Amino acid sequence: MDRGITLEIDLNRLRANLDYIKNRTGQRKLIAVVKADAYGHGAAEVARLFEEEGVRLFGVAYTSEAIELRESGITSPIIVFFDTDIDSDIVKYSLTPVINSPRTARELSRLSRKTKRTIPVHINIDTGMGRMGIRHEVFQKEMERILALPGIRVTGIMSHFSDADLSDRSVATVQLERFKLALSVLREKGLKLLSHMANSAAVINLPETYLDAVRPGILLYGVNPCSCGYENPVMTAKTRIIEIRRLRKGTPVSYGRTFITQRSSLVGLIPCGYADGIIRAISNHGYVLVKGRKAQIIGRVCMDLTMVDLTGMEDVGIGDEVVLMGRQDEAEIRAQDIAGWAGTISYEILTTFGNTGRRVYLS
Repeated sequence: MDRGITLEIDLNRLRANLDYIKNRTGQRKLIAVVKADAYGHGAAEVARLFEEEGVRLFGVAYTSEAIELRESGITSPIIVFFDTDIDSDIVKYSLTPVINSPRTARELSRLSRKTKRTIPVHINIDTGMGRMGIRHEVFQKEMERILALPGIRVTGIMSHFSDADLSDRSVATVQLERFKLALSVLREKGLKLLSHMANSAAVINLPETYLDAVRPGILLYGVNPCSCGYENPVMTAKTRIIEIRRLRKGTPVSYGRTFITQRSSLVGLIPCGYADGIIRAISNHGYVLVKGRKAQIIGRVCMDLTMVDLTGMEDVGIGDEVVLMGRQDEAEIRAQDIAGWAGTISYEILTTFGNTGRRVYLS
C-alpha cells in the first residue's frame, strides 16, 4: 500500500491562468516565477507548458533550480533572484543572475574575465523589503561602481513589494516611486532595461506597476493572494480511506487525548500525516471532503496517519476518495482555507503538499 497524497495538476487550468494574466496585463512581457518547484506544482512540467504557450522569461530563486530547468529542455532566459554563490554554472547554463550587492557584482565581473564571456544581469533595488537588493538610498553611488565593472551587462532592473497581498497600498506607492526614481537614473545613462516589479497581487490590484514586464507567481497556479476576485486553483490534493472504526462515546483519539468522542462515532483513517504535508496545526479544527461532505479532522495529526469524523456517513467505505484540498462535487477546500486553520499562508500550503505528494498531470 502506498502512503501519502496524490496531487492532481490540471494543465488546462494552468493555461487558463496564464491567459488571464496575459489579457489583464496587455502587451507586457511575462516572467513566469517557477521557484520552489513551481510552488509545488513541478517546475519542469510547468515551465515546458508555459514555454509552449509563448512564455520567454522565467524566474527562480537559486542556480540549482535553473539548472534543473535547462536539463529538462527549457531554452528561454532564466533569471536567478537570490543566489550568492557565483560559479561557472551561470555561464555554462546561460543564466541571468540578479545583483543584490556590490560583492555579487564584483564576483560576476571576475567570473566574466575568467570565462571570457559577458554576463547579462538584472539589478535588484531594495525599495522597502529590507531583505535583498541594493538599498535605494545608496543606489546611485553603488550603480556607478557596478557599471564600471568589466564583463557584466545590465539588462534589467527589479524590486519586490514588502506586502505580498499589497494590503497597504500607501507602502506600495512609496516603493514604486523609489523604484521609478532609480530606473530613471539608469535610463538617463542610456541603458535599455527590462523593468519589473509587479507580483501576483500587483497584477490584480495595481496596473500602474506593470512597467515593462510582470512577475506573477502564485496567481499562475490559480490562488489569489488578495483572497478576493479571480481564483482557478491548479492543484488538488487527494488520498483515500484505509480504515474505518466505530468508537464508543468517551473514547480518546490520537496523541495527547486532545479529542474525546462525545457520542458513538465513526472514525476514518487516511494514510498521510505531517510527514506528507498535512500541517499538524490543523489538528481538531480542519476538515476534509468525503463524498462531497465535510469530515472534521479529529485528534492530533500524526506523522503517518490522520483521523477524520465520518459519523453520519454510513455510505462511506474503505478505499473511498478523500479530498484534502480542492473540489469534490459542490464542496471545495481552498489553500487559503487550510492556511487559515494553520495560521499560515497559502504559499506554504502549496509548497508543503508539493514537497511530498505524487503528481499526476491532467490535460
